[in-house]
Amino acid sequence: MFVWTRTSPQNLVIAVYKTKKATLVPGFSVTLLCEPKDDHATRDIGLLLVVSFSEKSIVRNSQIAGKWGKEEKTIPYFPFTAEDSFKMELLCEHQQIRILLDGRQLCSFSHRVQPVQRMTVLQISGDLKLTKVA
Repeated sequence: MFVWTRTSPQNLVIAVYKTKKATLVPGFSVTLLCEPKDDHATRDIGLLLVVSFSEKSIVRNSQIAGKWGKEEKTIPYFPFTAEDSFKMELLCEHQQIRILLDGRQLCSFSHRVQPVQRMTVLQISGDLKLTKVA
């Protein structure tokens, strides 16, 4: 698991060298976590993006005060293939996060966490070879 902390949810670029064979790896996830509101609070999840190779799906959701929101699953196409490199960009805009893959918009996710500046931690899980996170 890769964890990266920054002070604001600016645009993120995630470059991946290669994924493993889709038959061997179930997928990967990208999570934007929020700073807790106080010492006893759990961290809200501003965005959980889960890519499943077996289901050919990309699910987006958030968790606020321990409760999951409604999953969003609509995508125009499933862009990932086994052992291919890709560049994913998370563009944090005023009302949404746009998710681009190799420069093409794949989907978006409306902000459910306010203020968006609370999202300060990027967590990436799965069998990926990261080449750049910026």
